[in-house]
Amino acid sequence: MNWYLKVLQQYVDFNGRARRKEYWMFVLFNFIIALVLTTIDMTLLDGTPVFYGIYGVAVFLPTLAVLIRRLHDTGRSGWWMFITLIPLIGGFILLYFMCVDSEAGSNQWGPNPKSGMSDKEKEAYG
Repeated sequence: MNWYLKVLQQYVDFNGRARRKEYWMFVLFNFIIALVLTTIDMTLLDGTPVFYGIYGVAVFLPTLAVLIRRLHDTGRSGWWMFITLIPLIGGFILLYFMCVDSEAGSNQWGPNPKSGMSDKEKEAYG
């Protein structure tokens, strides 16, 4: 849950880098919350996406920011998110970028977020 809150606190921070764990924990909690809100909308409001719609608007910028920071962590510009516009394969390419390990050392977007950890912590947190 701390990773989810960290992303929300940096909701318009498009600079820097985001580790895989930060990105994927945000995606997981985002999915769970969206599922719960959609269920509430379906049962209480006959499928009108009121709660889910409000939540979607509220997390749009944090989602975009963590996606761009994750691309920065892999050594790519945030503009690479537009690769999803390529039909059929663009989404898979972006998914691959989200899954690869951080670029070792510092890059133009800042130091590696894993640096400063012991080797044991790096293995534990991926």
